[in-house]
Amino acid sequence: MRLFVALLGATLGLPATLPVDAAPSGRGVVSALTEGVDITVPASVNLGTGFTGGTLTGQLGPVQVRDVRGPVNPNSWIATVSATVFVTGGGGPQRTIANGQVSYWSGPATRSTGGGTLVPGQPTQAQAVTLNVPREAFRKISGNGNNEVRWVPTIRVAIPSSVVAGVYTGTITHSVA
Repeated sequence: MRLFVALLGATLGLPATLPVDAAPSGRGVVSALTEGVDITVPASVNLGTGFTGGTLTGQLGPVQVRDVRGPVNPNSWIATVSATVFVTGGGGPQRTIANGQVSYWSGPATRSTGGGTLVPGQPTQAQAVTLNVPREAFRKISGNGNNEVRWVPTIRVAIPSSVVAGVYTGTITHSVA
């Protein structure tokens, strides 16, 4: 079962002094393709404030994959992450932050149960990847039996100096297959 969950409505607020606020949201299951595997994400997150030409870094909150396929061997899976562009108003060159300006790193597992080998996509900030294309966030490469893993990813938004003040909205999506 492939359960697809989006962090919807990631918001960047850029008032006159251009602070940035990002708030991904969207806990829930959107679609299912692999029976027995699901993923959940935080309902909403406030990343704080940033300025044009600067960066904003914050954690998205816990992401969890749960695999209840039992003795299926192997019961491996891959969790991926992607992002849309962030826009304000009608969008356009000065009202868009490209998804290539959004970096992600999964960090290590903060909790895991069951057997198997779990591999974070980006264990540290040094391995951060941009979200201009779908990226691997976490994977289970071996083992069988029911299992769960939780991680708390971090994103970094590089705010272009050319964007105008406003509330920017985008989507960060996690899925598992």
